[in-house]
Amino acid sequence: MESADRLLALLRDRLDPVDAPATPPRFGDGDLNGGLPLRETATTALRNAAVLAPLIVHDGPPRLLLTERAAHLAKHAGQVAFPGGSVDPTGETPAQAAVRELEEEVGIGAGHVELIGRFDGYETVTGFHVTPFVGVLKPGYVLRPDPGEVADVFEAPFDFLMDPVNHQRHSREWQGHRRHFYAMPWEGRYIWGATAGMLKSLHDRLYG
Repeated sequence: MESADRLLALLRDRLDPVDAPATPPRFGDGDLNGGLPLRETATTALRNAAVLAPLIVHDGPPRLLLTERAAHLAKHAGQVAFPGGSVDPTGETPAQAAVRELEEEVGIGAGHVELIGRFDGYETVTGFHVTPFVGVLKPGYVLRPDPGEVADVFEAPFDFLMDPVNHQRHSREWQGHRRHFYAMPWEGRYIWGATAGMLKSLHDRLYG
């Protein structure tokens, strides 16, 4: 098990600066499907979004905070996800969006998170260019999930999520095609799709 100090040093060394210029997505939902976009409207521009991988290093071994999206949502309903959402096009940066969405979705304000870096952009099947950040959560926050967006909040061990043994490849039928994707089932939680793909890219950035 990697110590918190060593992990934080590795993250600061391997991740891009929080305010680094935006780059095109390096990974995406098409990675295990011949590298082709899976979107129905692949010729349209991607919409900008940001997510935060909230890292907890106090009160135990390192772990990540994840959400289960509400079942009534139009996109990715019921799926395990990082807190995140669309970037406001009127001047908001991806980093600002990630922190804002953390508070809106689970109630953790900016004063309880320290952004320490950004990893590779990800293109989703729903047409988003997602910029993912890692942020360390400071003790003292109180979880207040928004029931309109979040059905549940839970913590998963960082070591488990970064172990290549747990980076499974699954598939299912989607719009008449066989879609392949990463999955990391953990204690009854089915972590898959874009979230698992971003976790795999984080692993590759840190340990590849």
